Amino acid sequence: MSTVAECLVAFLFGSVVGLLVQRSRFCNTAALSDAILFKSYRNTKALLVAMMILTVGFTGFMTVGAGHPMQFDVGLNTFAGLFLFGIGMVLAGACTVSTWVKAGEGNIGAVWALLFTFVGMFLFSLVWSWNYWPQTMTGEPNLPALQLGFANARTLQDKLGIPAIVFGLIQSAVLFAIYRAILRRERAQQAKHEQHQQETAGQEA
Repeated sequence: MSTVAECLVAFLFGSVVGLLVQRSRFCNTAALSDAILFKSYRNTKALLVAMMILTVGFTGFMTVGAGHPMQFDVGLNTFAGLFLFGIGMVLAGACTVSTWVKAGEGNIGAVWALLFTFVGMFLFSLVWSWNYWPQTMTGEPNLPALQLGFANARTLQDKLGIPAIVFGLIQSAVLFAIYRAILRRERAQQAKHEQHQQETAGQEA
């Protein structure tokens, strides 16, 4: 596929995804914060379904030798970055994807959030250039450097000889179990709400 064709496919795919995100109001931040703070699981269920589809798709590609999975060590820097990013998402009121959508809709706060996202990425690139972590990332556990190494379905497939799709199906099964648990919780909440309404109606009568 030529470079122009790849750009056209990426543009079409990005446009479709952007439209779906904008119309569905999907947000990774809401998928977590709404579930924790408001016991609302609409975005959480959508995120779980997307993760299941992507997991099976990506590991399927890995099984046949296609795709280029990322390989990066997990360490203290990863946990610190995720923690800070999570705080930033909650303060911004949106994840990076939905921030782009809100900025396109004219939300000034989202524009500022995007601007300082780029500023933060630039500052991080400067820190990364002299930090010792890149030199200590070998893919293997390195406790003095606070690195745990990396592993994904591809590396497990290479080391154990088990097709990557197997690990993808196991992860998807776990995600589906979480999805089912959320559905049961929603049904229980709905039944409790209906019971409360009936009791209120009986008292008023």
